[in-house]
Amino acid sequence: MFLLVWFVSALLFMAAPAFAQNDRPMHLSAESVLLLAPNGTVLFAKNPSEDHAPASLVKLMTLYLACEDLEAGRAQWDGAVRISRRAAETPRYRMGLRAGEEVPFRTLLEGVAIASANDAATAVAEHLGGTEEAFVERMNAKAAELGLRSTHFANAHGLPDPAGRSTAQDMARLIGHLVQDYPASRPLLGGASFIYRGRVHSRRIPLFQDPGGVQALKTGFTREAGYNLAIAAWREGQRFLLIVMGAQTRSLSFRDAKQLLRYGFVESGFEIAEEQPRRPTPTPGRRPNERRRHAVVPTRPAAVSPR
Repeated sequence: MFLLVWFVSALLFMAAPAFAQNDRPMHLSAESVLLLAPNGTVLFAKNPSEDHAPASLVKLMTLYLACEDLEAGRAQWDGAVRISRRAAETPRYRMGLRAGEEVPFRTLLEGVAIASANDAATAVAEHLGGTEEAFVERMNAKAAELGLRSTHFANAHGLPDPAGRSTAQDMARLIGHLVQDYPASRPLLGGASFIYRGRVHSRRIPLFQDPGGVQALKTGFTREAGYNLAIAAWREGQRFLLIVMGAQTRSLSFRDAKQLLRYGFVESGFEIAEEQPRRPTPTPGRRPNERRRHAVVPTRPAAVSPR
């Protein structure tokens, strides 16, 4: 049944609406977009199968395999993870891991999901796979198993690598599997802050409040990729999936996502489209001397003859 819905969705890519509510065109910054309704059909698509650098959306697969190992008992939330020098020296962005220290597995996962910390992603990969290279092989095997046909992972964090590629279509499938197969991933991807070595790492993302319903969100950025977003949002128990790839700025990626989510909620009957007020038609202005020339000059009332 799932495959049938996905096939029907694929047929609708070319027929996806080009206009938002009230027949107003949607002006998007992103190069590639995919919005899926709760039943898996396409509500909006823009170049959904276009090849892109995934940036930190790669970490969705890192989290997927971590949740898989937690459920299977191969990892423990509070288990101590020894940090290697390689992990500690993974380039920015980092949460500041130190070689030789031990960090709870839960804290590393919060670093991956909330802070998008590359050093944490490497530490998770080494802990679960022995080496990052072995873990990446497992990532690609899982990608094939989940049907991510246009995706290839080159590392566990998403730092630039020519071999790391994906599409909005594949990323939507990945985050959909993650939040459905492992509900424990939702508090991680919906988290606002965590504490490591006395420092509060936090993120302030307006989409968690407006338009509301967002429970899982992952950001990503590199110069090549632009600004990427993967979102799972719920309305009345119904789940929407949204991928934004290649937005020009962080704020524009959020604006695109807000516009698309609200469009999806309206199209699916969970919200009523807001009426856009019409601008009054401006009256052509006159030059000052024209205003004086056409001014109405009051006159005295005519004298009335006595009867």
